[in-house]
Amino acid sequence: MKLHSGDVMESSSCPRLIQQPGLCKPPHSLRVNIDGSSFIVDKTVLSESCEYFRALFQSGMRECKQEDIHLQCVGALGFLVMLRVLAGEHPVLSSDQIVEAIQCAAFLQVPALTDHLINIINSENCLLMYHTATTYGVWELSHSSALFIRDMYVDLKDDLLTLPKKLVDYIESLLPSSYMAVCSHSPSTELLKDIQRTVCYLDEDAREWKVLTHLPVSASTTMAGVAVLDNKLYIIGGVHDVSKKVVETGFCYNPAANTWTTICGPQQLRYNFTLIGHEGCLYALGGEYNMKALSSVERYGVSNGSWGFVSPLPCPAASVVSAVAMNRIFISLWRGKGATDIHEYVPQLDQWLLVTTLIREQSYGLYMVAHKDNLYVMRNGPCEDFLLCVMDCYNLSSGQWTAMSGQYGNSKSSLFTAVVRGDSVFTLSRQLTTEYTVEDYRWRVKREMKGFGRVGSIYTFLMRLPKDTVSLMGNSQNLTRDQNLRDRPRVSPQCSDNL
Repeated sequence: MKLHSGDVMESSSCPRLIQQPGLCKPPHSLRVNIDGSSFIVDKTVLSESCEYFRALFQSGMRECKQEDIHLQCVGALGFLVMLRVLAGEHPVLSSDQIVEAIQCAAFLQVPALTDHLINIINSENCLLMYHTATTYGVWELSHSSALFIRDMYVDLKDDLLTLPKKLVDYIESLLPSSYMAVCSHSPSTELLKDIQRTVCYLDEDAREWKVLTHLPVSASTTMAGVAVLDNKLYIIGGVHDVSKKVVETGFCYNPAANTWTTICGPQQLRYNFTLIGHEGCLYALGGEYNMKALSSVERYGVSNGSWGFVSPLPCPAASVVSAVAMNRIFISLWRGKGATDIHEYVPQLDQWLLVTTLIREQSYGLYMVAHKDNLYVMRNGPCEDFLLCVMDCYNLSSGQWTAMSGQYGNSKSSLFTAVVRGDSVFTLSRQLTTEYTVEDYRWRVKREMKGFGRVGSIYTFLMRLPKDTVSLMGNSQNLTRDQNLRDRPRVSPQCSDNL
């Protein structure tokens, strides 16, 4: 979008912040002039959201009382992006918009704008984000871009030659994300330890699965909530056995220290629920208790170590399908007759908002992952194709559904383990671990590796593993050679709570 000299931005862009031209300025408004373009903006919003304007309005200087100010340090294009973000929009940006938005975030100190830029990092813009953010000193964005590039290092290796060496060195110093898996296991005992009760990682160089750590003996991953938050693995709830007695203690694994610790469980006992890690909090969604589906949702604040109820699900549901796209929480709820509703949870409002509904005859949503601003919903095929897995893609920016080309046949069960890293999707089964490349509306097989070799339900996720921890726990423990596992020494990490 180009801005021309003398333009006054209209309310259609950001209704809360900008007034239509020709109208009187409302109270507490400010005219901001940038490169011949004028913006009439709510002073309160600027003061709440921008460190620059907060300091200006509190300085006592002449400018803090003026109704018109001129900004020389930012461009009109970047300022407009900032206003759209502050109005609650989630715009996908062009290269020019990205550069000016980073400049705006740097000079005006706008955390919400920085957060939005982090949320839209992808393979097309990550190098631009990294270099520009480093240039302007937007360090959080610079670091997040570098982490993204590290995860796609092999695919972007040739493009990295365009960056200064010190920037490449920083990328190479970071830990890449590893594809992780843990099976369903009931609690064990010290006397009858189950060697299969392990958390594993994919060694992509060796193309095989290896053991990272053993589960605490009292932890259950059967019908539990499993999630990663701030590079720590959380296992909450789960059941002891077929009686479905709930494990009331939660467990947290820190790969940096190679230790397990305990945390309190949710206030509502629940199993078969969904656990999501997001913005310093864990969310326990729905589930069951005493064979009754739950709609309640609880949030655990890591900083204060306590659970509290938030807005419940739109309806009672167990095993809620979820995904985080552009740092936004989405769930998929099947409501019968082939209808699958997609809802978004907005933490700031504590509300579930209906985003869209997918209707496919005799079909229902089973799993969901996110890539860029797309949600991929995997579901069973209709009628005679019930055992096939087909996919539909919902684009959050356009609001359009697109049926994915091709069907994934026997890989249906493995797609329920899908995890996205960069432009890759990893899936696994007992026989095969597959990496797909996400293309426009098709996933293309990139490479195949050894399968996981375990039975039962599987939880998969990404974590960044320190080399020291991997060296200690891995030592070439290859899960595909089950007969050798019995002969290897067991390494059981000691956690701070003597698990």
